[in-house]
Amino acid sequence: MINIGVLGCGYWGPKHIRVCHEMSNAKLSAVCDLDEKKLQQVQIQYPGVKTTPRFSDFLRNNIDAVVIATPVHTHHRLAREALLNGKHVMIEKPMTSNSQEALELIELAEKRKLVLMVGHTYQYHPAVDYLKDLIGRGELGQLYGIDADRLNLGLFRPDVNVIWDLAPHDISIMLTLVNSDPIAVSARGTHHIDERVCDVAYIEVLFANGTMGHVHVSWLHPRKIRQITIVGSQKMAVYDDVSETEKIHIYDKGVAVPNEGNGNGNGNGNGHNRFSAWPPNYRYGNVVIPFISNAEPLKVECSHFIKCITEGIKPKSDGRMGLRVTSVLEAADKSLATAGQRVKLDLASMAVV
Repeated sequence: MINIGVLGCGYWGPKHIRVCHEMSNAKLSAVCDLDEKKLQQVQIQYPGVKTTPRFSDFLRNNIDAVVIATPVHTHHRLAREALLNGKHVMIEKPMTSNSQEALELIELAEKRKLVLMVGHTYQYHPAVDYLKDLIGRGELGQLYGIDADRLNLGLFRPDVNVIWDLAPHDISIMLTLVNSDPIAVSARGTHHIDERVCDVAYIEVLFANGTMGHVHVSWLHPRKIRQITIVGSQKMAVYDDVSETEKIHIYDKGVAVPNEGNGNGNGNGNGHNRFSAWPPNYRYGNVVIPFISNAEPLKVECSHFIKCITEGIKPKSDGRMGLRVTSVLEAADKSLATAGQRVKLDLASMAVV
């Protein structure tokens, strides 16, 4: 039985506390937060769980693993201390405030032979698993692009901008679905409520295989929207996370430019180019709505964390995935500060120092 402790009782902390308490292969042993009132509520809901506002006391409890659900600027310090004390660590996303901090944690976990996992919950979502399999089988054809919209009214945060708050979800999904490294990032955004904090942003991610990703995030939108559109050369898919029963629609739609004469449709045949057969052909086929399991992603994620500890396997959302997401966010921030100039990425060259 793995004894687990949860650090932080803000937004995600209580969710982890509930899930860890319900797991059969782990025991929720300790909870830590600076707010004594929140700890009192934990004691009422979960009698027998030790609570403390002091991180040092928390680490001295009989715990094997730690879930860190605190503000991102604290992640590196707290995770480092937990690893140094021999604890396996799962950190809520984003992993760290910058890529250098992420690299340091990866190196430390590898040296200590401890599990380091990042809470990119959508990597454990049945709908994302379905889309990954769909793309992997070639059902959509060549992947042209992915457009993501994550919009709602609030919640405004003073510690991070809207990119660091909302975009980690969609960036992690893109990295999961696109079998290629991101090579460049650009971002534009603005602020309306607090001049120090960007509250609306548009991010462009270019992948090495030519796929283009776009992410629109906003704290200033009248509706809650969580939607991803995937455009392929053969079919298209829309993932609506807000929908209760119809998460995914697969559209048998597409466009093709027919060949004409001796032209081969790509500009390489006897002087013909693909415009010689203009206009293109549009295909309108059936719409398929597949069944998607309603398994709770956070439960799947936490169970996976325990399995990685007990069986010594690599997490799906390991430290290096966390580093990839953080690097894209970091690049987006740099681009934002330069009015949208494209920032190059070379994640393949990143090595543990």
